[in-house]
Amino acid sequence: MAKRDKDAGQRGRANGRRAGDRGHYGRLSRERVLATALELVDREGLSALSMRRVGAELGVEAMALYRYARSKDALLDGLVEALYLELEDDLADTDATRVPVADGPAWRAELHRIAQATYRVALAHPHVVPLLATRMLAVPLARRPLAVLKDHERVLTLLEEQAGLDEKGASAAFRAFSSWVLGYIFVELRAMVDNPEEPDPAFRLGLHRMPAQELPRLRRTAPSLAEHGGVRGLAAGLDALLDAELGRP
Repeated sequence: MAKRDKDAGQRGRANGRRAGDRGHYGRLSRERVLATALELVDREGLSALSMRRVGAELGVEAMALYRYARSKDALLDGLVEALYLELEDDLADTDATRVPVADGPAWRAELHRIAQATYRVALAHPHVVPLLATRMLAVPLARRPLAVLKDHERVLTLLEEQAGLDEKGASAAFRAFSSWVLGYIFVELRAMVDNPEEPDPAFRLGLHRMPAQELPRLRRTAPSLAEHGGVRGLAAGLDALLDAELGRP
């Protein structure tokens, strides 16, 4: 009798653990936790992210999430992973819109395709983009999420196997490519407008705050700098970089 009671108690605790892993809409998984965290950040920004808030969104206690993300830092790393998993999906989507690029070898067109997909995914989740610098680039290479490492491998494979670069040349081109794409995205998402409600372009950009004697060129160029280059600007800059690094075939 005592053994049956003990077995029943163990089954009850196990069922309780399984029930605790169920949110409002079914069993939890790492994918669901990260997707929910991403939706929350997209909606309210990084400051809203916490284990408690993600748990509330899923209808579970925060403790139920620690199986899938050990801490808030792990959750932040997971958001970077989620972006790169979405990038993989975008690259696999043959119907995705691509901006035409200049004629050239297949590897060059593929680098453009990767750059454009990265741009689309990043601009779809602007609140997460700062993590690409504060989380991904702040940890050793081997500690980055697998989806990030697979992206690195994809680019290096193009540069070595298709562009024909040696290890040193591929490393230099990889750094230049990554720096351009991520840097361009950061610039596209920068805050330029000082007062969105101001109809006058000069006051809207806050040019009156800039001393005319000291910053004449910046004041004159600011309206152009405030414009977004979009995918075409990304492609034009990438072509210029590849021409400089590798030469036009």
